[in-house]
Amino acid sequence: MISITDPIQPAYAYMRSLLFEPFQAKKWFLLGFAAFLAHLADGGSFNYNSNPFNRSRGGPDFEGALSWVSEHLVLVITLAVLAFLFILALSILLQWLSSRGQFMFLDGVAHDHTQIAEPWARFRDLGNQVFAFRVKLMLAGWGAFFVIAGLGIALALPDIRARHFGIASILALVVAGGLLCLTLLALVLVTMLLRDFVVPIMYRRNLGTAAVWSVLRQELLPGRAWTFVGFYLMNLLLGLVAALLMLLGCCLTCCLALLPYLSSVVFLPIHVFFRCYSLKFLEQFGEEWRILQGASAVAVEEEQN
Repeated sequence: MISITDPIQPAYAYMRSLLFEPFQAKKWFLLGFAAFLAHLADGGSFNYNSNPFNRSRGGPDFEGALSWVSEHLVLVITLAVLAFLFILALSILLQWLSSRGQFMFLDGVAHDHTQIAEPWARFRDLGNQVFAFRVKLMLAGWGAFFVIAGLGIALALPDIRARHFGIASILALVVAGGLLCLTLLALVLVTMLLRDFVVPIMYRRNLGTAAVWSVLRQELLPGRAWTFVGFYLMNLLLGLVAALLMLLGCCLTCCLALLPYLSSVVFLPIHVFFRCYSLKFLEQFGEEWRILQGASAVAVEEEQN
């Protein structure tokens, strides 16, 4: 039987042994840097500077904006293309750093070390393979977004021309919104499987991404699809608890814990726990999937025995 709850206690015990027995500030800062690299491409914060209640009496001047855009169409298109290329280049850079960082963080947690330069060089090939897959996935997501947006505009075109919100607009929202939700769900699922299982299997067997997806599909998933669903539901529940702890940490540190890199150090126990949770879940499939090998693993086993 593969359990979604049994790995929680060993993952917590391993995290506690790794980070607190004994506590070493140097380990936190170095392993925190690996965690920072690993999570670079996971997303960021959004700043909302506009106040929806601070508006003029006449409301937004859409006509004036549209008139300005039509008069400076070439400039608007050029700026939009440059902005898109900048965002794309930045996303690719973060994906590259994060792909290598995932293996560095996994290796540091698995073997209880804080090396940076040596794992960075050692995991170049595996990291580049994950990077190539993630870029393809990102481009596929962008492509799907533009196709869905184009479909929505095409369906709503009669209402757009008539400047009226009617049946065509509702149909466009339903169809495009539904397709967008399905696409985002698929992208999130693939991303989570990549982080939680594909990267550890690549690390364990030294295989490429294509081969590992086959391993996942043929050796781990058959007959256990709902177990993996349960794993991610438990991940969601644990993530809510972690979010509350991070919110508390932000309040106690006057939001200093939100600073880049520093956040990875302050919340390192959370990052290590979730990394260990998926690895402990994977261990249930057989001894060959045992990845946690550091001194902390021995200490946890002795404690359990």
